[in-house]
Amino acid sequence: MSHVVVIGAGQAGAALVARLRSGGHAGPVTLIGAEPLLPYQRPPLSKGYLLGQTGADRLTLRSADFYGEHDIALRLGSPVSAIDPQARTVFLESGTIRYDDLVLATGAVPRRLPAAIGGELAGVYTLRSVADVDGMRAEFRPGRRLVIVGGGYIGLEVAAVAAGLGLDVTVLEMAPRILQRVAAPETSDYFRALHVAHGVNILESTGLDRLSAGAGHVTAARLTDGREIPADFVIVGVGILPDTRLAEAAGVVIDNGIRTDAHGRTSDPQIWAAGDCASFPWQGGRLRLESVQNAIDQAELVADNILGAGKDYVPMPWFWSDQYDCKLQIAGLNSGYDRIVTRGPDGAAVSFWYFRGDRLLAVDAMNDSRAYMVGKRLLETGRSPDAAALRDPATNLKTLLA
Repeated sequence: MSHVVVIGAGQAGAALVARLRSGGHAGPVTLIGAEPLLPYQRPPLSKGYLLGQTGADRLTLRSADFYGEHDIALRLGSPVSAIDPQARTVFLESGTIRYDDLVLATGAVPRRLPAAIGGELAGVYTLRSVADVDGMRAEFRPGRRLVIVGGGYIGLEVAAVAAGLGLDVTVLEMAPRILQRVAAPETSDYFRALHVAHGVNILESTGLDRLSAGAGHVTAARLTDGREIPADFVIVGVGILPDTRLAEAAGVVIDNGIRTDAHGRTSDPQIWAAGDCASFPWQGGRLRLESVQNAIDQAELVADNILGAGKDYVPMPWFWSDQYDCKLQIAGLNSGYDRIVTRGPDGAAVSFWYFRGDRLLAVDAMNDSRAYMVGKRLLETGRSPDAAALRDPATNLKTLLA
């Protein structure tokens, strides 16, 4: 019987092995993870887990019993050193595993600051794993001075946690505005105002020149404009890189991640990829998505295709971010938009709708779950609402679905 081996015990890997069993795969299934923990969800790391409101047990996706009951072999705390595609063999420190089909769900790794500018100093952190948060949590004490490098969603989520705990927080963003890579100016303006109202110092168009140190520990951040900001610790949130190291060493084609076809198969017919590490065909180009929803959906599709379904991956993206008392929900992909339609504000709720011409591409909804759900449904069904109706506060959004 076919042995399916999955490298990467994150959201994608966990979803894939569960789908294989529910889909009827009767052969051996092995899930390999570098971390010694059961597969867990990462979004709460920068929110509830960092705050101490979400325990490690609540991060776990499924219990150990689930894997045992479904005859899924777990090899946790077992980093893979290499893959031999010709011999269909995976090499671990503890031995080798042969496969019939191999899935790379290796996720992503955080970008780090170069050592030359202080990236390896004590007190400089990235946030990607439970161990990362456990290592920095003691730093979060009232009055401490935190510098966050990067004004993306992770950086802003950490800023919200830190400000709420009484820390002195500065966010450095090299681009002209926070969230520039992922959101419209309207959304950037909303979150800038939200953070400033909570006492966060946001410095845009401001780069990091280097970190200063005393006795090997970070003490300050010197900026590209010559200023120096005291820092008790620094968190680097400048994005992630797809973890393609094993694939590349094995000769698998890389193209903004591990290149797959529409079915999730790589350049090696017995190797598949899913999740943050994988790029797939999309609207004449290639796309790589970094989200829980994509990890699950893509992994389940790959599992189905290993079982012979022959289905193409058609993403229906959605994302979210929690900052202070604001819940941001995003549906769709805003790439290529040429105008924004604003609905609200209505109390604390406001939404920004991305259009290219008359076609709806995406929606950012702040504390407006109805706008999010309606926008998501419109995108799923390929419909675009009338802009004037959207702007009109008298319009019941549900009528746009009729």
